[in-house]
Amino acid sequence: MFQYNFMQHAFVAGTFVAIMCGVIGVYVIARGVSFIAHMFSEIGFAGASFAMYMGWNPINGLLLFTTTSALAIGQLGTKVFRRDLSINVIISIFLGFGLLFLSLSTKNASNAFSILFGSVLSISTQQVWEVLGLSIGVLILLLIGFKMLTFDSFDPVGAEAAGLPVRVISISFLLILSIAVVGAVQIVGALLVFTLMTTPAATARHLSQKVSRMILYSVLLAVIGLWLGLVIGYYTNLPVSFFITAIQAIFYFAALGWRNYRERIRTKGSLDKTSTKSFAS
Repeated sequence: MFQYNFMQHAFVAGTFVAIMCGVIGVYVIARGVSFIAHMFSEIGFAGASFAMYMGWNPINGLLLFTTTSALAIGQLGTKVFRRDLSINVIISIFLGFGLLFLSLSTKNASNAFSILFGSVLSISTQQVWEVLGLSIGVLILLLIGFKMLTFDSFDPVGAEAAGLPVRVISISFLLILSIAVVGAVQIVGALLVFTLMTTPAATARHLSQKVSRMILYSVLLAVIGLWLGLVIGYYTNLPVSFFITAIQAIFYFAALGWRNYRERIRTKGSLDKTSTKSFAS
């Protein structure tokens, strides 16, 4: 399997994207902006289609559209985009633009398929370097702002009371998120970027409430899920994105079941202690 260049490219690029998504996903869940991550992916599809129409590198269109949207959302405030109707309208508009630009483009349909569903097994060496650059850049930015971002994400009231520049933090995070979406789109596609960006982090939240452990678990789950998806996809010749999505779903529901089981055991133990004390008295 690893004697093929395309599998080497897939594992290297996919691993870095999974690590990036595992880390930033914890903050996406904590800040309640998973809907914006999904919206960025659809906007990115329109950007990539526009770039193909213009004869540019698709990544340039992705970055142009997503970062511009991040600045616009940051100025208006994320609360404006918490309404389901607003999100549905925006996604519909940009999906329509994406299809329009694709129909006007001279590129073939396989390019549209790779944008929508990812092309991890067919990325070129140049794309690997692009993904590595984006992923490492996002991780460095998150590391630089780790303390303030963590404080603002998990205790927004306290962060504002402490005098932190919460608006600047919010806009900066949206910009970082938009760049992360660009990297993830090239692996799992615009329609499935939600999988790597939120599911491992949501699973990790069921396993621990400590930020450091949540990040560690999220990264491990994202990487393991991607590796398994690549291996199964290679041997079955079926879409890798499907297996990545299915594996992450299994992880999530398993963690949810484990959390519910722990809570039942804890509740039962508390009731037993209360009954014992009552009987003794």
